[in-house]
Amino acid sequence: MKRLILLVVAGAVAAVTGWYVWNLSQKTSSGYVSVLLPRETIFLAQMPDFNQTRDQWRQSDIYKLYREPEVQNFLHKPLANLSKGDTASQTLLEFDRLEPKNVFFALTSLDNNSAKLAGGFRFQGSIADAERVIGKWRSRFLERNPGARREKLHYEHHEIDLIAATPFTLATAYDRPWFFAATDLTELKGLLDRADGRAKNPKETLDEDEAYRAAISHRPSNYALFFYLQPKTFATRLAALRAAIQSPAATQQQTILEQVRSVSGATRLEGGKIYDLLFVGMPRLESRDGGTALTRSSLTLGTKETFFYLSMLLNLGERMETLNQAAGLSGMQKFAQAFSDSGITVDDWKGAFGIELGSLADWPSSAHWPTLLLTLPVLDVAKAGKIVDAATQADDDAIWTRAEKEGVRYFSMQSPATLVAITPTIALSDRLLVAGFNPVSVEEAVKRSGSASSELSDSPTFKSAAGLVPAPTNFFAYIDTQLLYSRLDASLRPMLLLAAAFMPALSSSVDLGKLPSPEVVTRHLSPIVSSQRYERDGYVAESVGPITFNQSVLGLAILSGAGAAARQKGNSGLSGWGSPPAGSPQPSPSPSGTP
Repeated sequence: MKRLILLVVAGAVAAVTGWYVWNLSQKTSSGYVSVLLPRETIFLAQMPDFNQTRDQWRQSDIYKLYREPEVQNFLHKPLANLSKGDTASQTLLEFDRLEPKNVFFALTSLDNNSAKLAGGFRFQGSIADAERVIGKWRSRFLERNPGARREKLHYEHHEIDLIAATPFTLATAYDRPWFFAATDLTELKGLLDRADGRAKNPKETLDEDEAYRAAISHRPSNYALFFYLQPKTFATRLAALRAAIQSPAATQQQTILEQVRSVSGATRLEGGKIYDLLFVGMPRLESRDGGTALTRSSLTLGTKETFFYLSMLLNLGERMETLNQAAGLSGMQKFAQAFSDSGITVDDWKGAFGIELGSLADWPSSAHWPTLLLTLPVLDVAKAGKIVDAATQADDDAIWTRAEKEGVRYFSMQSPATLVAITPTIALSDRLLVAGFNPVSVEEAVKRSGSASSELSDSPTFKSAAGLVPAPTNFFAYIDTQLLYSRLDASLRPMLLLAAAFMPALSSSVDLGKLPSPEVVTRHLSPIVSSQRYERDGYVAESVGPITFNQSVLGLAILSGAGAAARQKGNSGLSGWGSPPAGSPQPSPSPSGTP
């Protein structure tokens, strides 16, 4: 009987011990990477399940588009020029075998411009299995850095592999089922202590930070990627810089960065689409506007040819002082001076216009290029007219014509002839200001503004897309990618093919004759929609699409930067044309045969 009792007690102790170990393992795994990091962590990026995210990515619309035979045929030559592609694919394949979970990368501190980085992941299998993969990566690094020094250290019951290649240091260790790495030995020891429960201050972790807890309260339960940024370090440095160069009175007002408590974002993949959520923890900026909510009243200007729509709260009156200060940097001095000469004040701007800015872009199938419109609600037509008059008189060289139709004033300016002929036009009624680059499109928009609905707002495509995001209170954007790509293809394909004929060198990088047909591309495209609202303690922006609104803006910025760099390089290559090489003799003018 005593033996039976002893066996029962031993079994209970083993079960409790197993439960404790499992619970501790789960606490430092499924999503709680934050318990491993110090409270002052500046940046964290996390992927809960690498293999699951990879599988979801391969079901996304954008990946299916990439795998289309016509697209692969077109990309074959450009991808062949990427010599490192095979190495990256091999590394990902090796990483995949470890079935990594809770992959994370963190910037834990930034002292004296020296960044301390840490990272790690959970792996399946034994440490020997993991070392067969990680050991290859370590060997490749040592081969490329023959001057690096490697040594092994012992800390508690762990073996630390330390590689020093001045000024870079990398310390790695296993704490099954975790693999950790850090650019500082002390930082790695801290990771191990927190993972093993030896930390002297267990409450001094990122998980206990109030700003972090507020950020993750907005994070969806299922996500593929997550990041967190604590801008306090950068805000403190900015405040110190302002204090050094500005008067004490000027430094009492906080900048927007100093008001931000945290920035975080999460991405998930579902139904072929990408879902983004961005949270910025900060006080509400619109409180001075009486909590005005977005109405999207400019939707009535949309048509079935509208591929872009945007509506946002923008108090021009409160932004005018900032715009006037930046006028010297942006080439807007003439307008700032014109407003000043006309006696237009900040209060005039506030009294003239509402705070909801609208923007639309239409691209009819018969047009080579799209038309863009900007709209503002008019509160006081007299004050608005004064502002418009001052703006049209800012440039002495610009000639504006004025007309009035059915109580609406029109201002138009003919621009010099360019590749794309534009005629800046402003329409001002007692309800609305509409600005655009085509007088016909502006006048038609004014006529549509009196309707209660529009072809855009009534279209099933728009309604379906808008229903994917919560109702906005601050910002809303919609992009019909199918319509946009179809129009771009029709306008640019002939130009690209012509460029290829005149620049044979392009054929070494890309074969423009193999551009995929628009039908192949558009069947994988759907609208991009984004909305922003203020929720409890910060701004929440959500976006859905084959790519999200944030990703498209970032991609556009990268392409613009690359285009500007290429254009600058091309201009520098042409700068020597028309001037003879240095040192070459100059022909002297021959004397005239007649006196």
